[in-house]
Amino acid sequence: MLPLDAAAPAWQARKPRLLLVDDQPVHLQVLYRTLSAEHQLFMATGGEQALRVAHEQLPDLILLDVVMPGLDGFAVLRALRAERDTADIPVIFVTAHGGEDIETRCLEAGAVDFIPKPVNPSVVRARVRTHLTLKFQSDLLRALAFVDGLTGVANRRQFDERLAIEWSRAQRHGSALSLILVDVDHFKAYNDHYGHPAGDDALRRVAGCLREHVRRSTDLVARYGGEEFACLLPDTGLDDAQRLAVQLLEAVRAMAIPHRHGTPGGVLTASFGVATRAGPAQPGWQPALLLGLADAQLYEAKHQGRARVCAAALDGYGRDSG
Repeated sequence: MLPLDAAAPAWQARKPRLLLVDDQPVHLQVLYRTLSAEHQLFMATGGEQALRVAHEQLPDLILLDVVMPGLDGFAVLRALRAERDTADIPVIFVTAHGGEDIETRCLEAGAVDFIPKPVNPSVVRARVRTHLTLKFQSDLLRALAFVDGLTGVANRRQFDERLAIEWSRAQRHGSALSLILVDVDHFKAYNDHYGHPAGDDALRRVAGCLREHVRRSTDLVARYGGEEFACLLPDTGLDDAQRLAVQLLEAVRAMAIPHRHGTPGGVLTASFGVATRAGPAQPGWQPALLLGLADAQLYEAKHQGRARVCAAALDGYGRDSG
């Protein structure tokens, strides 16, 4: 049975993150005084800046002015909803334009609530608290749905979603993104000899080992399928990813899980395929390129005798340069 804390989202260990957006500094100051004691605050004075901060900080909730020069609040909300990594951030519209028509338009545009100016601090705190609670409950249910029930790491569904998000971010910023595919060596022979309960325990131990060594909050360890795992590493170049894969290889071996049927050395081992994309965005590139290259490197590692690391980087044409 998966312990609840294995799927607990990161907000439990930090203050909620709010993005306040208003082109009038005096209004930002009022919101800051109202909310700063219980929240981590980020501020923006225009639509373009708001979108940039939202992508960089991924706030839990956005308080967004409707009327601003350049991109107004409705345009900002449409842009947020169009990107996978910001599409689910709840938005409360804050505006001096009252009346049922503007309130209806705000809610129909996709905002979760509407607060008129001048704001009442007690009302703002209450509504922010309500929508953060709803957001965090949704996050917890989502996290539970995205956790592998056997190993406690992310499942394939979460991996696929995060790969798409991190790939899009890497393409947008020209940053590095690495992927390590891990396959437990001769696992069928292990199951056949030791039994499936022992096989399940071995997979749990391998998953725990990977999670112990892949420590950054931005990284992801997932069960890719069967005895395969994936480690997604944003902002990580090929050399660093390859070094980490070697560390993981040695860490799995060092657990000394007995396996005397197919694996040299008599202990359970794993093979690793590493792939990296780096540099400016390339038109037509898709996440499947990174996944395919990592899979090819994993195949090469197994072809060379297993219990080893093979690595390569995508070149400008989507082929490997390793």
